[in-house]
Order: sequence, then C-alpha cells, then structure tokens
Amino acid sequence: MLPALNPDSANLTDVLSSSFQAIAGEENRLSLPPVRHAIVLLVDGLGAHNLKARLGHARTLAGAFSKNSIIQSGFPTTTAVAIASLTTGARAGQHGLVGYSVLDPLNDRVLNQLSGWDSRIDPLTWQRVPTIFERATERGFTAVAVGAARYRDSGFTQAVLRGARYVAAGSLAERLRVAVAVGHSSTEPSLTYVYAPELDMAGHANGWQSTQWTHALESLDSALASAVRDLAADQGLLVTADHGMIDVPHESHILFDTAPELLEGIAHIAGEPRCLQLHLSSALTLTERAAVLDRWQHAEGQRAWVTSREDAIAAGWFGEVAPEVAARIGDIVVAARKGVAYYDSRVSNNSGRKMVGQHGSWSDEELRVPLLKFGAFAR
Repeated sequence: MLPALNPDSANLTDVLSSSFQAIAGEENRLSLPPVRHAIVLLVDGLGAHNLKARLGHARTLAGAFSKNSIIQSGFPTTTAVAIASLTTGARAGQHGLVGYSVLDPLNDRVLNQLSGWDSRIDPLTWQRVPTIFERATERGFTAVAVGAARYRDSGFTQAVLRGARYVAAGSLAERLRVAVAVGHSSTEPSLTYVYAPELDMAGHANGWQSTQWTHALESLDSALASAVRDLAADQGLLVTADHGMIDVPHESHILFDTAPELLEGIAHIAGEPRCLQLHLSSALTLTERAAVLDRWQHAEGQRAWVTSREDAIAAGWFGEVAPEVAARIGDIVVAARKGVAYYDSRVSNNSGRKMVGQHGSWSDEELRVPLLKFGAFAR
C-alpha cells in the first residue's frame, strides 16, 4: 500500500494562506486570530522530529512546541516543492514544481528547480499558480520577502515569490529585524516571508545529529528570541519548515547503475537521492515500459516505494495534477522507505554523495514539520 498525506492534518499549503486570511480578518484553516501584520519564518530543514530531539538547545522554540504544533509538509519533501506550496497554497501537481530536479519536456532535459533556470524556462509560466503575495497586493496589502541577496534575482525567486517586494538582508537576526520592521512601518496590513537556509546547510554537510547542526539551531533560537521581543501587539509570527531530515551514512548509498538492467529503457533520471523520478524512453512499447517498472520493483521494492506515475497520482502524492504538469513527473517514482539514498556513480563530480543529511521521501522525519506561533498568533 502506498503512503499518503493525512487528510485530517494541516499542511504547509495552509500556512501562508491562513496568514493572509488573518490579516484580511477572515476565517482560516489554521484558526489564526485576526492580526494586522503577519510574519512567516520558513526554516529550511527544521523537521518536527529533529527539533523535538534538540529542544534543550532551543528555549524559544521549545516554549511554543507541543504535539499540537506539528503539520505535514507535502511530497516530495524537498525545498523547491515545499516553498512553492507554501507561497501558492497549492500542491505540486497544480503549481508545477514536482521535485528538486524535473524533466523539462519541451526541451528534453532535466532542470534543477533551485538553481538551473535559464532563458528556455519562463518562471512566470512554469510555476502555474498565482502566489499569495499577488493576492495580498491585489487587496492593497503590503507583501515582502526577506532573504539573502544571492537569491534576489533567481528564477526560483521569480517563480515562487512574485508579487512580494524582495528585501535582501545578511544574518538571520538581521532578516528577522527587517521583517518585524515592516509591520512597524507599514500603514497597510502586511504579509512578510523570511527564509532561513542555515540549518539545512549544516544538516546536509554534517548531518542533523552533528554539533554544527545544533549550533545552527541555537543561533536560530537566539535570533528568534530577539524578534519575538520586538513584535508589536498587532503582529503575529509563525515558524515552520519545508521538510525534516534524516542522516544517511555513506555505506547506505545505493549505486543503482551498478545493476545495468536497471538502466535499460531509462532516458532521464530526475528527482533527488531519496526520491528518484525515472523518465522512460519514448521508443519503449507498453510491454517494455511495464518490464522496467517490474525490474525496479523487484530490485528495490523492499527499500523503497516503487510505483508508476499513474499510481502515484492516483494515491494523491502530488495532489490534483494538471495535464500539463503530469509529464514533468517521472514515469517511475522511487521513494526511499529505508534509510538509504540512490546515486548514479557514472556522474562525474557527484558532490551530492558528500551530503549526510537527506530528505525527499515519505518518512515522518522528513514529512512532519513544526508550526509554532508567537506574538498575536499565540494569544
């Protein structure tokens, strides 16, 4: 049986949309009270499981954490998908960002959705759904995104943050100060998004169980504590994450290319190490396509959920899928269920194999993220 999201749980798609409805004075999925200024801090890689295990190092976060402050991210549990879902309020099958790397069917190539944008892809059409920032500005509200200067003009930023005024700031403490200042200075209701990549970077490089990850968590908590103290009475702040993380040791890397039969019929390999998306050659017959799926299920069915695109869509993995998005999803999806990661050793300079912390699949550690309320949202 294939995994699926819990229909009774709140999701990452509800967070920014509910914040927008809160500044509009409307009822919302998260039952947030009306506020004039809302801030959403997205901490890349802060899974609920990871945070719970290190609460002693995060006094501010710990004060807001409970079993009722956990929501679901979405699938795949990866940054490009999750942030697009946060900022549009839609699942991957609608907004169109369906993985870390995906097939660009028109140009017959695999596209990295965080850093691989070029002139052949228009961010304004590739990401198909109006953002919540666009909806906010249409209402006359102030919409701001705060992040590092290096992200300001990226294709990904244009795709998922359009409608927001981008403000570059340095340290996380500075980013949060800027975000709080928006509410202090805006004469209109405001919706502000802040991105914090530091924890995810520490986790990928050293693992979430490392001292480096814990130090990054402590720095996050310190910056957050200062921001919370500066919130005005009409400002609410939410802290959430795009995904959690598990540590995958080098000996748990599966080099699938060492089984040549698994490469037969494969035209493109997209996705990421814990969630491969395999695109088959267009020359294959239906019988040959079924044989490829059978080979992967036989080889990896004990370590991963190996399913066809059609069955993954039917199981709701990507939400409702628009016809023009379906071809971006792999013909075969290989989502790790054990603590493994899949690599192609034919790839030269495969720096991804140096990553310790990983995500992308269906484990609770990857899927469940915190939703912590501060300021006017905590009252």
